[in-house]
Amino acid sequence: MTPVSLSSSSPIGLYLPRSQVCAKTIRNSTLLVAQHGLEATETRGMHLAVDMDAKRQIIKTMLACFLKYLSEKILQSKRFKKLFHRFLQVKGPSVEWSKIHRPPEDSIQPYEKIVARGLPDSVAESLNKLVVVKLNGGLGTSMGCKGPKSLISVRNENTFLDLTVQQIEHLNKTYNTDVPLVLMNSFNTDEDTKKILQKYTHHRVKIHTFNQSRYPRINKESLLPVATDMGMTGQNADVWYPPGHGDIYASFYNSGLLDQLIAEGKEYIFVSNIDNLGATVDLHILHHLVSRVPNGKRCEFIMEVTDKTRADVKGGTLIQYDGKLRLLEIAQVPKAHVDEFKSVTKFKIFNTNNLWISLGAIKRLQEQNAMDMEIIVNPKTLDGGQNVIQLETAVGAAIKSFDNAMGINVPRSRFLPVKTVSDLLLVMSNLYSLEAGSLTMSQKREFPTTPHIKLGSSFNKVQEYQNRFESIPDMLELDHLTVSGDVTFGKQVSLKGTVIIIANHGDRIDIPAGTILENKIVSGNLRILDH
Repeated sequence: MTPVSLSSSSPIGLYLPRSQVCAKTIRNSTLLVAQHGLEATETRGMHLAVDMDAKRQIIKTMLACFLKYLSEKILQSKRFKKLFHRFLQVKGPSVEWSKIHRPPEDSIQPYEKIVARGLPDSVAESLNKLVVVKLNGGLGTSMGCKGPKSLISVRNENTFLDLTVQQIEHLNKTYNTDVPLVLMNSFNTDEDTKKILQKYTHHRVKIHTFNQSRYPRINKESLLPVATDMGMTGQNADVWYPPGHGDIYASFYNSGLLDQLIAEGKEYIFVSNIDNLGATVDLHILHHLVSRVPNGKRCEFIMEVTDKTRADVKGGTLIQYDGKLRLLEIAQVPKAHVDEFKSVTKFKIFNTNNLWISLGAIKRLQEQNAMDMEIIVNPKTLDGGQNVIQLETAVGAAIKSFDNAMGINVPRSRFLPVKTVSDLLLVMSNLYSLEAGSLTMSQKREFPTTPHIKLGSSFNKVQEYQNRFESIPDMLELDHLTVSGDVTFGKQVSLKGTVIIIANHGDRIDIPAGTILENKIVSGNLRILDH
């Protein structure tokens, strides 16, 4: 059999990276050979000693693999062109401020009202209709880590992904159900994530993956793609990007996984960011979702929102616009109204990005080409100094496309994102207890609110942060912590009230083991040296 060679300079090669084709083809071909009871010898390229029937099967498999991959790339190209053309047509803000109204009272229900309705005798039937989807496209670079953010250890050596698997496995074992986990990866995270998934083979969780699209960054001045070809290395290493989590609908649909799950009897997905440790399956919200409302129609989309604090003023909020619920992001707000948007008095809630969505509705909207999401223009500067833009969409922005959409105002505990090392310190502390993959606020904490923690630039990277704490301090009675400069903490330190520690430039502060700091300001130079 003549080896297949795909040149990276050929038109086909531009769509089909050699490594991806060869890896998939060899796996499929090896499987076919094994099924025929034949032996394979691999020399330069790929030479298989097989009979003619097996050869035909291998060729068909290779061709199907090639066509599927090519089809995906063509679909991505079409979606990017459509997004780009929409971007060119949009002039000014996408909303008229005078048309913005507060949502009707019944469109955003308090969580307590949902809980008061109770649960059925058996929740297994509802759980068997559910799929948990985690957005897994981000890297850990903002915290000084390489690879997918989901693989960073956050508690007792458990990663974000470990905790997610533990949560779902606990559900499946407790209720004897089959709730699968789906990861939406990006080209940045897919390879590393798939390698690590092998460790969950014997867990009671079915895990599926699909990839979001890969779009080219655009030169800010010329509005032309920066990429010179489809390559991902060398000068093209940073000219591609995953186009935001709003891409989930098209990529999920085109992967074939959506149809597969519907065929298995699944009806709803629970979507959340994998770094939100508060985003666990809530049986009360699920029961409300699968129950029919008085008009006989089920809700197709639920967005979990929670009360704003000063830290959340830039978060997207729900509004009533043209008779429909709509997500309003700060990027859509006219400059003259930005301060009004940030007002906690007028816009009291924000989107947690915990979403419950009907699979059938996603399929319908995709097939009708009726999914409507505003474009987010995200400016970036490449390493070489070139200014580019990337066009993105947000998964929550599609709420206006779904029927009977609503919001639920949930407790703050369902929004526990880990975006910075300061957040990491919070979830690693004794403020939280860990059980079956879920973090809950310690009952020893007198107040349900979390302390405000601000660590300086010396703590920005996970490795630096770990080196500066011999053990995580006791923070049960902490309200506010600010640390700046070269500061280290010994074992069994206790922080209470408001603690501010500032080491001036060139100075160092070592907090000795066993220290109790309560409502203290520590500054200057404090070092405990061995004698």
